[in-house]
Amino acid sequence: MPKRLPTIVLLLLLQIGFGQVKRADRFFESGDYINAAAVYQTVWERDKSKFVLEKLAECYYNTYQYKEAINALSLLVNGRFKEADKYYDNKYNFMHYQFLSAVGDYEKAIDYLVLFKNNRGIKPPRKEEAKDEVETFRLKRADYEVDKVGFNSEAADFAALLHRDTIYFSSDRGGAKGQKYNWTHRPFLDLYQVAVKKEKEGQQLPKSLSQTLNSRFHEGSFCFSEDGNTLYLSRSNIEEGKEVLDADRNNNVQLYVAHKKNGKWGEPVKLPFNSDEYSFEHPALSPDGKRLYFSSNILGSVGSYDLYYVTVNDNGTYGTLKNLSYIINTENREQFPYISPEGHLFFASNGHLGLGMLDIFVSEWVDGKFTKPINLGAPINSRYDDFSLRYNDAETGFFASNRERANDDIYEFTQIGEIFIREYINQFEVLELGTDKYVPNAEVDLFLKDSLIYQNTLDTLARFTNTLLPGSYRFTAKAAGYKDGITVVEVVERNNQKHLLYLSKIKEERPLKDSVSPVANELKKPEVERKSTREQIDDIIKNKPEASQAVINQLLADKDPPKIYVKDDKLYFDMPPIYFDFDRWEIRDDSKRILDQLAAKLTKYPSIYIKISSHTDNRGTDIYNQVLSEKRAESTRNYLALKGYVNARRLSFKGYGESVPLIKCDQNCKEEEHQLNRRSEFEIIKY
Repeated sequence: MPKRLPTIVLLLLLQIGFGQVKRADRFFESGDYINAAAVYQTVWERDKSKFVLEKLAECYYNTYQYKEAINALSLLVNGRFKEADKYYDNKYNFMHYQFLSAVGDYEKAIDYLVLFKNNRGIKPPRKEEAKDEVETFRLKRADYEVDKVGFNSEAADFAALLHRDTIYFSSDRGGAKGQKYNWTHRPFLDLYQVAVKKEKEGQQLPKSLSQTLNSRFHEGSFCFSEDGNTLYLSRSNIEEGKEVLDADRNNNVQLYVAHKKNGKWGEPVKLPFNSDEYSFEHPALSPDGKRLYFSSNILGSVGSYDLYYVTVNDNGTYGTLKNLSYIINTENREQFPYISPEGHLFFASNGHLGLGMLDIFVSEWVDGKFTKPINLGAPINSRYDDFSLRYNDAETGFFASNRERANDDIYEFTQIGEIFIREYINQFEVLELGTDKYVPNAEVDLFLKDSLIYQNTLDTLARFTNTLLPGSYRFTAKAAGYKDGITVVEVVERNNQKHLLYLSKIKEERPLKDSVSPVANELKKPEVERKSTREQIDDIIKNKPEASQAVINQLLADKDPPKIYVKDDKLYFDMPPIYFDFDRWEIRDDSKRILDQLAAKLTKYPSIYIKISSHTDNRGTDIYNQVLSEKRAESTRNYLALKGYVNARRLSFKGYGESVPLIKCDQNCKEEEHQLNRRSEFEIIKY
């Protein structure tokens, strides 16, 4: 009898494990990913099967548990499960790409995006170009200012729009008669309204829109007709107050329409082109009301969700579904469309290259067609979900985001820049330093990154005009009798900008007179110091490739600042102090001029990579100084990338707080010693 005991225990454990998997499966199939994850995690710690690991990864993915999802996905894609067959579904590569992006690991994330697209037979982006593009989204000049609205709650709030003097939005802040949604463990979504906050008045509390419109289940994204008497809305598929399920027992989202008569909303009616087997959601009307745009996963979609439209006929009927094609739709998800008064399409996507999860894009309406989508960049987009953008007028509006890694919140925005690519008239002049006279016969070059876009020899009127896209350009000039000049110019979204480049006259060298003291002629200390520095530099670069040695030799011969120097057997740019206001990290105007010189130098020598190190004095707490130095280092990097158009991947940065002082004076530092310890250093780490 005792010999049979281990077998009985083993069978009992297997039965218990099998029962736990079944229990987790039931949670998963009902959309209760929170409870499913807890059970799958327990099973995984004992079982280590691929099936359980896949389910666990999906649960964490669907509930935005970033750290746990990345850990599970990493185990899965690296085959860390017990089965000999290491195959896994390609969708997990895309999930891994998204969540790695969400935590800012773009280097690794893009590897999985490339793998996902290759497995789908889709031409992937080139990795280096994709990383450059993502950096552009992060560091581009902001076209928007954003701020959280005052009527957000601890719940999910999104899909806000302004109609007349009222803001309408969707929220799960406590409606739906107390029921809980399995996926979120929170109430179902309802529609809410709140009066526009007037100047000097406090924010009013939102209230439910209408018990006729709000049901026991979900009411999500919606839109009004121009007169406000017709409402299209996303709603759970219900009939006679009960859920309608598809063949897989899912309750899909459907599109409904409701009409207001005598100030009261009628019962929402399901639109005729819905199908119980698919979801139809996020309605948006064209400005003339003749097209209804929406998102759907109906059979035949390019990806998991595509954008479609139907015509809205005068007699209340609807045309056939039209897919917005491969220009807009990807193999993944496109949702939350909005059509501006000019006809431009704004939408959210995780299929076009972006900063992380859902990003907001715009496609310009030109000659009756939508053009290639443009990522709106930061601060509209973040590493997390950003969606449901809608304008109130020509400049302001709302969008939603879970960028604070909690629930969805509503943000208001003001557009401050031009979001579409335009060319602007720019004038360039070459002047003599000190006299402001034109430099005759100047040879000028204008570069965008490393591409020469304009070259000419000017006459006595040393100026020219060019129409240019916004961005940073390198403007160079040389002329007989003058030192060569170079500057970085920033073309902004404004016509008739003027850019000046000053050239210094070369001074004639006069021979020393015989009466000069022989001792003065023999003073060689500076030369000895230069030779000593040269010898140190030669020691540092002697084992480098010839091309790298040539770059350093060119830098040494280059008369334009900044120069280079040696410290602790490392090369640095010799920069004046980069000053910041107390407790701030924004680049001041006096420091911008210094960084402009460095940007020009880095643009001139594109093989140079630098590390920006920021240090504080020892006043303040260790943690405070560490955070402050990191922000200052990042701010310096961002300025160089934006102003100088230096590829951000050439610019690493690190804040050291007070941990590496030049002067170790503890709590007895004099003010000048504090100032020496507050510094930024620019180490040349690759050339």
